[in-house]
Amino acid sequence: MILVRQEIGEVLRDFRLQKGRTLRQVAGRASVALGYLSEVERGQKEASSEILASVAEALDVPISTIMREVGDRISVLEGLQVFPDVVPDDLAALDRDIQSQLSLR
Repeated sequence: MILVRQEIGEVLRDFRLQKGRTLRQVAGRASVALGYLSEVERGQKEASSEILASVAEALDVPISTIMREVGDRISVLEGLQVFPDVVPDDLAALDRDIQSQLSLR
């Protein structure tokens, strides 16, 4: 069974580690009890949307980015193909070229 709280916890931990921050630093900055944040990261507690927003702000990561990563992880666990949300640079450049040529007409 897929538990969303576990995926949220793993994503929060991954972002925290990527930022090189300790649990204590993030908990303090988010005004969340250290033990509670630890339980959230381990998937033992469900975080409210307010807590998630505070932690996201403490990590300097948009909550939409966190939730997108959670959704992508769940899709993989469900066996669904995940497509990237970004357009490759070369394709984006081609689109800009086409758009500028069309505006010249």
